[in-house]
Formats: sequence, structure tokens, C-alpha cells
Amino acid sequence: MKQVIVTPRSLSEPPHPMLERLRAVRYEVVFPTPGRRPEEHEIAPYIEEAVGYLAGVEPISAALLERARRLQAISRNGTGIDNIDCAAADRLGIQVLRAEGANAQGVAELTLAHIFAAARDIPVQATWLREGEWKRLKGFELAGRTVAVLGCGTIGRMVARCATALGMRVRAYDPYPAEDFAPGGDFAFVPFGEALAEADVVSLHAALPAGAPPLLDREAIAQLKSGAVVVNTARYELIDPDAMLEALERGAVRRLTLDAYPEEPPRDRRLLDHESVIATPHIGGYTAESVERATEAAVENLLQALL
Repeated sequence: MKQVIVTPRSLSEPPHPMLERLRAVRYEVVFPTPGRRPEEHEIAPYIEEAVGYLAGVEPISAALLERARRLQAISRNGTGIDNIDCAAADRLGIQVLRAEGANAQGVAELTLAHIFAAARDIPVQATWLREGEWKRLKGFELAGRTVAVLGCGTIGRMVARCATALGMRVRAYDPYPAEDFAPGGDFAFVPFGEALAEADVVSLHAALPAGAPPLLDREAIAQLKSGAVVVNTARYELIDPDAMLEALERGAVRRLTLDAYPEEPPRDRRLLDHESVIATPHIGGYTAESVERATEAAVENLLQALL
């Protein structure tokens, strides 16, 4: 019986019912580390025999793929494939498939939650109250404020629509702007520098080519309006952590929010533990609806590639 590796935590413990579709066509479904993200050495013994790989966010290196003698396809239960050495996969004839747009709604909604949490300092004030302290911080209203949406693909467009509905000005930057996208309200595509200079809130939704420098590097952060909020529910690599830490320390950036990390759980906690950072444990696509959409798409993509 041919084997399919399944690693996403949301699918492996308990096994997701959708995986029965693989078993129904006589594939053996194997879970290297049920309920947790595997390390490369834990996947290695299984990848040598597997023909399919339903993958999560764990790194999939060229060295690991070199051991995959029978592997035909890697199917992600999400859209991001930054964790996969796609050049090696292409060289070895292994298809890399994505669940396009499956988690977009969940990530967009979490982005809005982060914006609200940062504008009103909800986490710290909730903690104070739980600890018996009656302290308040003055927040700011979003209506009339400007949000820079950096990367205006599926998720960026959802965030733009929600922001205009709240009465925010939206200034979007995208290297390939969709000129027919018009969400209503005060919306415009603008150059990168202009988006930064006008923003009270910066929301990151851009892709980042392998080896490219961070979108918010030291130079870009210096262009931000003093006291801006930066929201990153996309990719940790979009920010320069050293430059961002300095900006938080001097108050140039009011709040940074994070839902993306270079590794899970993150070992570098300098940003994570900073008092001006609001962080969630990569939950953007972790909703009942997003998991179902992503799982269905990932399984269907894998079956189409294998059958």
C-alpha cells in the first residue's frame, strides 16, 4: 500500500475525517508526530517511501527531498510555501501544491482583531484587570485614520474592504496593483514610500522572494509616521527584527503585532517578550472554517496529483 505523510497538527490528532478520502483509494496515511510539528529527522524515515506529503509549516529542505525516492507531490494545507525548497522539488520532479485562498478569511479577520487590540491596548488592560488593577490607557479610534496595506492580494483586499467599512483611509502598495479593485470609500494604490509616510497602521500581506531583504527594513521603518502600529499576520521575514526592536524602544513604533514566526515555537523572544508587542501563536488560519476549506483543498490537490 502506498504511503502518504500527514504532518499538520490540526489534521493529525485526532485524524481529520477528510483523510478517509485517501484511505478510500488505498493509500496508507502515516503521521510522523501526531499533534505536534515534526523536526526534519522525524520526517526522514517516512519520506523515503512516501508517494504523497500533506504538509504543514515545517521546513522541507533540499536534503530531505533528496531522500524522497518515490515522492510525487507535496500538498500544503495553506497558501504559504516559503518553508519548502521549491527549487529542489522542481529539480526532483516533485509537484508543490497550495490550498489557494483557503485561510484568507480567517487571516483577514485576525488582522482586524490585531488592529483593534493594538488601537485600544486590549491585552495589557485585560491582564491588569484580571490581576486586580484598575488602570487605563488612552487608545485611538480607527475611523479617519490611515492604514497602509502592503501587499494587496486576496487577504490584503479583504482587509482593505473591512478597513474602508470602518471609515479608514486605505493606502495600498502592491508591485502589481489590480487597477480594477475598488472597495469603495477612501482607497488608493500608492507608491511604497507614500504608503509608509501616511500610515497610522501598517498591515503586512506581501509575499517575499527567497533571499530578499525585509520589506520593513531600517530604512523603511524610518519613513513611518511616529507612533505607527505595525501588524504582521503574514511572514516574520517581512520585518527586520533588530530595526523593529530599536523602533519600539524609542517609541517610533507604538505597537507591533505578530502572528508569524521564523520557527514554532520561536526561540528568539526579543520581540515576543517586548511590552509593546501583541503576539498570537500563528492562529490566522486556525478557525473551524479555514481548517475545513484548507484540508479539503489539500486532500483534493494531492489526489489529483497522485491518481
